[in-house]
Amino acid sequence: MMRQRPLTLIQDELVDYEKAMERMAALVEERQDDARPDTLWLLSHPPVFTVGKRTLETHLPDPSAGIPVVPTGRGGQLTYHGPGQLVGYLIVKLRDGEGVVDYIREVELRLVEALARIGVPAERRDTPPGSELLTGVWTRDTGRKIVSIGMRSSRSVTSHGFALNVDGDLTPWNLAIPCGMPDVEMTSIARELGRASMEETRPVVAEAFEAS
Repeated sequence: MMRQRPLTLIQDELVDYEKAMERMAALVEERQDDARPDTLWLLSHPPVFTVGKRTLETHLPDPSAGIPVVPTGRGGQLTYHGPGQLVGYLIVKLRDGEGVVDYIREVELRLVEALARIGVPAERRDTPPGSELLTGVWTRDTGRKIVSIGMRSSRSVTSHGFALNVDGDLTPWNLAIPCGMPDVEMTSIARELGRASMEETRPVVAEAFEAS
């Protein structure tokens, strides 16, 4: 049973990625100074690829696609953001003895719970020794990846978070190598169920994170 960890909820629609990074940095600073409570910020971004420090040149998208590629300070590899994807930034003070990897595991489990309520059986995966980190959430029935997660912590406060594909266009994922895994097949709630809506998904995700 997960310990309770209520969060304050901020909600926005489409926010430019770089503007969102500026606001997230301010939220993190407030949390480090105990000037704000633990926070979940739900939003979406216009089309953008974001790359982690370890992303290989060969994994980058073809520039002719016209989708910007932005370096980011989070952990993890290349990911795509676009309309129809629910992004959640988690600005949370880690508990004593808790590391960012421990918290990522909790994030995965909370998203598995949210997806179950929506009707998509899903699971987190343990990483076999020596392989690329299997951070994120996969569908149980089709074995596709539905949530990408990349987080970091600074002065015990987490930043960045998760991206859940709801009902957006999945084709940009095919322009690059997502998550450092050439064989991964990305999916969305709409692809798995044949229907999905952001209006239905947002409150379920917020509730799974005890966010209000």
